[in-house]
Amino acid sequence: MSQANIPNITPEISINRDDVINLLLASIALEELGLAHIINAEGEKIQYVLGTLATSPEGIASLDDLISINESVQCTLETVLKKELLLQTKLKNVMDIIE
Repeated sequence: MSQANIPNITPEISINRDDVINLLLASIALEELGLAHIINAEGEKIQYVLGTLATSPEGIASLDDLISINESVQCTLETVLKKELLLQTKLKNVMDIIE
């Protein structure tokens, strides 16, 4: 098997320190926005199963369904919490750069 042939690409990106800080802060904000959408979707999932959304089914969910949805939402929120902790660390590091 032969070695991959990678072309010599030398892009020139010219950004200053302030641009870097702004890009880092924007990336944190966009990740936070994404997590907010996930949290909202999980809330709507619970509302759907409980029948409190306009688009909810007419039937009443069984206890097993409620427990299953609860476990699913809990797992997702635990993952969101882990991501929030990483974003907090990222923000702290950016703040340290600013100072």
